[in-house]
Amino acid sequence: MDEHEEDLETLGEQLYTAIYSKHKEDAGKLTGMLLELPVPVITRILQDEAVLTAAVDKAFGALQVAQESSKEPCKDEDDASASSDSLGEQLFDLVDVYNTGHSQKITGMLLEQHKEAVLNLLSNPKLLEEKVNFALKTLQEQAVEETDASDSSDADDKERLGDKLFSLVEKLDPLRANDITGMLLEMDSAALQQLLCDQSTLAKAVQKAQAALDN
Repeated sequence: MDEHEEDLETLGEQLYTAIYSKHKEDAGKLTGMLLELPVPVITRILQDEAVLTAAVDKAFGALQVAQESSKEPCKDEDDASASSDSLGEQLFDLVDVYNTGHSQKITGMLLEQHKEAVLNLLSNPKLLEEKVNFALKTLQEQAVEETDASDSSDADDKERLGDKLFSLVEKLDPLRANDITGMLLEMDSAALQQLLCDQSTLAKAVQKAQAALDN
């Protein structure tokens, strides 16, 4: 520990002792704040009671402002959260009356609006009905799009499986590879995957298809 640190530690102890009588709970924080000042200033504070009182009062005021500002946002957030929860519950009860089967999702969509707009919905049944119907229509359109995408994905998968299968079937029966592959593609995806992975299973399936074609 160098001399500067020793000086600060000594000054800190003296400051703490001087501050403790008036500010027991915040003595540590106030001491820390005053120790940020240059050493000559701290020394002067300790030597003059009036300067000490003024410096401590100033530090205490700054500390209070910092504490207030750190508490207020939390309080606002809590209030906003509680208010939002309450609005959500009220809105859900009203939306649920329409028995859409999507009450939770529709409520969530409506709650994305500004608070004033949500309050307006609670007091205006006609507007609420319009918004619920619009949200329901949006959800139904999304469901159709997802189904289309899924169908498209299944078709793509089937096409890829068909290409792989054709290349394998072609080795076993080049002349009728197209017909046999078409017959095998009637099987579900899991069975097709099995054919691709197991040569003996594929050979048996091809033989069955060949027999069916011969007949």
